[in-house]
Amino acid sequence: MSQTSPTLSLPYIQPAQAQKHVTHNEALRILDAVTQLSVLSVTLTEPPAQNADGDRYIVADEATDVWAGQENSVAVWVDSTWQFFAPNIGWRADIASSGEEVRFDGTDWQTVGSGAVDLQNVPTLGVNTTADATNKLAVASDATLLTNAGTGHQLKLNKATATDTASLLFQTGFAGRAEMGTAGNDNFSIKVSPDGNNFKTAMRTEAATGAVQFPSGQAFFQDVFILNDASWSVTIPWSNPSRIMLWLSVNLEGRFYLTAITGTLTGANNFGEMFANPPGTLNFFSGPLTGTTGPAGGINLSIDSTGAVPKLHVENRLGSNRLFTLSTLGK
Repeated sequence: MSQTSPTLSLPYIQPAQAQKHVTHNEALRILDAVTQLSVLSVTLTEPPAQNADGDRYIVADEATDVWAGQENSVAVWVDSTWQFFAPNIGWRADIASSGEEVRFDGTDWQTVGSGAVDLQNVPTLGVNTTADATNKLAVASDATLLTNAGTGHQLKLNKATATDTASLLFQTGFAGRAEMGTAGNDNFSIKVSPDGNNFKTAMRTEAATGAVQFPSGQAFFQDVFILNDASWSVTIPWSNPSRIMLWLSVNLEGRFYLTAITGTLTGANNFGEMFANPPGTLNFFSGPLTGTTGPAGGINLSIDSTGAVPKLHVENRLGSNRLFTLSTLGK
């Protein structure tokens, strides 16, 4: 029969042994030292000057004084002397001063979670929430930061075939409200929905040509109320140079106009009247309009390129306050 236990080397009481209490007390002393192991430090290389009975330390590398040669051992101050216990693989200890946990790997004590956990090919990962079979990565957070490790950063969404979907879906109450990406084909689309079921395509870019379409509406639409002998302006809502058709109408029977705006935006020369009703009531200028710049009785348009960005000015000289509607198509 062995005289000690296989794991903690606790001494066994032998048959017909005298002074059995000595062996029993020695086993209790070992249990008291290593059970629910909590140490004061893992960084000391020599014993502290003052100690209380039962103080425990893990001896650091290059130990000196009476700790010399006891690196990685658990040192316990008992009856005014140091006792040492060699750890086995898997022993864990709580560091009382910090709450950190260390584990003995057979060679050194390692901080638990300091890189020993293998995160490759984990089936699911939930950060502050629970992942599932569909959402294998789930994050509940005020924000999610993906930053660069070098000079740039790409977020990649890959699909198997052109008829599959790679997109970003924006939800309200876990119901879709907007989606952008390549859904069902390789054209890039932006879609919106009021209910999560019915989506309308706001913009589509053809993969083969790069041409942009707006299937559900105009590139620019504006209703604006302009007082008589006053003007309104807006930063040009199209590209420069431009290729635009501008539809302009007024809440006055028989007042509507169609105008082309082309070229580098500098002034009156960019306008080309395509249709005016009544004829001769639409005038074109360069620079800002003050409200009484153009002739009375009509509508005056201008491109003002005097600022940092060109602006479109509309001047109302119809003799009454009016609601103007502007809509554009083009680039």
